[in-house]
Amino acid sequence: MMKRPRASLFSLVCIVFSISWVVSAHTQEDFLQCLSLHSHNSTSISKLIHTPNNSSYLSILDFSIPNLRFISPSTPKPVVIVTPLHESHIQTAIYCSKKHGIQMRVRSGGHDYEGLSHVSEVPFFLVDLINLRKITIDTESSTAWVQAGATLGEVYHSIAQKSRTLAFPAGVCPWVGVGGHISGGGDSTLSRKHGLAADNVIDALIIDVHGRILDRESMGEDLFWAIRGGGGASFGVILAWKIKLVTVPSTVTVCTVSRTLEQNATNLVHRWQYIADKVDDDLFMRVFIRSVKSSAQDGGRTIRASFASLYLGGVDTLLPLMQRSFPELGMLKEDCIEMSWIESTLYFAGYSSEDSIDVLLDRSQLGGKSYFKGKSDFVEEPISENGLEGIWERFYEEEENMAEMALSPYGGRMSEISESETPFPHRAGNIYNIHYGVVWFEKGTEASERHMSWIRRLYSYMTPFVTKSPRSAFLNFRDFDIGVDDKGNTQASIWGVKYFKSNFERLVHVKTMVDPANFFTNEQSIPPLSSWGRGDGISLAHPGLSDALICDEIFESPQ
Repeated sequence: MMKRPRASLFSLVCIVFSISWVVSAHTQEDFLQCLSLHSHNSTSISKLIHTPNNSSYLSILDFSIPNLRFISPSTPKPVVIVTPLHESHIQTAIYCSKKHGIQMRVRSGGHDYEGLSHVSEVPFFLVDLINLRKITIDTESSTAWVQAGATLGEVYHSIAQKSRTLAFPAGVCPWVGVGGHISGGGDSTLSRKHGLAADNVIDALIIDVHGRILDRESMGEDLFWAIRGGGGASFGVILAWKIKLVTVPSTVTVCTVSRTLEQNATNLVHRWQYIADKVDDDLFMRVFIRSVKSSAQDGGRTIRASFASLYLGGVDTLLPLMQRSFPELGMLKEDCIEMSWIESTLYFAGYSSEDSIDVLLDRSQLGGKSYFKGKSDFVEEPISENGLEGIWERFYEEEENMAEMALSPYGGRMSEISESETPFPHRAGNIYNIHYGVVWFEKGTEASERHMSWIRRLYSYMTPFVTKSPRSAFLNFRDFDIGVDDKGNTQASIWGVKYFKSNFERLVHVKTMVDPANFFTNEQSIPPLSSWGRGDGISLAHPGLSDALICDEIFESPQ
């Protein structure tokens, strides 16, 4: 949801630290002592440890949580927060986590839709990578090293300081953390031209379950494949990505054309489905659907479809292209603005033309805090006008301007990359991706249930119109509704094939090789084969994986 960043709507005045799964004081003390004793860096880790007794604890915990669903007295909270300044602090945290049996969660940005990076139903501590945010740009090779704690906005700003014609294809929300965004795939306004963020990763640094720091060569191609779209949190702690920067024109064009039902929006959205993935690869045209106030005097509501475009070129080239491919929209020159690519990142993030690009560095804005629920789908066949009208009816059930559907076109480079090239399989055959979102600001269970029920009803209505066998989902739009690991009784294939299709099997094999004891685990992490007793239909044989390695790792004793 691209809204101009706002100040927080609510602040948490107080919080109850009594937690249903209390960690014994003795265990917590031993864990804290372990962190201190095994820190070998010049900066003592004790200065980077925050417990509920510290005044810094709540501000650090809440700072990177934009979703108010995960800020409440009843939300499970970490017994400790560690904010490392050096890789050795993370290595120490892994060692002490295994030694004392407290689960570790890692947060790079905090925007996981289900709060996996900062909420757990078992005793846990949080490693927050907010201090590991160094970015090094090499314009000669058109590459950059980016630490996992950096935000997309910081990456874009750093690129712009070096070049007007280099860019990186990643998301439109500048406050999102790089670590999780890239490891989940990362789509963008440049995806049709250059693929996903994960498609443009050429090296990485990860700390594995043994505390080793591995690059692409030392981790091997199987693990390097898995973390580029398979979710890094299942395999280790991503420290940094080496990314390939792409070339963009010095001038790009952004346009937004909005039409209501009274202005033929239904026909236009229907027609858009037939051209969005087939137009020139330099054009990306996303559609946002909302229920808004009608311009009529009766004070009623209507549906507004906003066609938001990025064109890699000037407006004088774009307009003839639009006249040939989508004349029904009636795009005019006054609907468009020519600007640099870095300025376009501000435009799509909802900033005004008067804002400096330095706002990309302001992590405190975080896009505004609200209660939020998101879901996703992929579409292979155009939805009929009758089908669209059913969507509009459901938007009228939700409060005005509080819900949105974003339709993001594929085609172009997205259709050229093989489904198995990375774990992200949603390539050729998909016309567009759907992101569903609903936002609310009222506190309380009743409001939460009402809005969550609405988006689930909409999702249910969409069943006939989206992908089937499986009904696919996008890992970056994490959704517990499609299945979770329930206290070790895992049926991960239920949700795993929705995110990864046939790539899920290979992810399980990689997990079994690198983390057979399932140290890096969460409600939707990739399980090792041992979690299922080698069941659930997964076979050991897989091209490119060493059976010797698999067997050696499966029977390794827990550490």
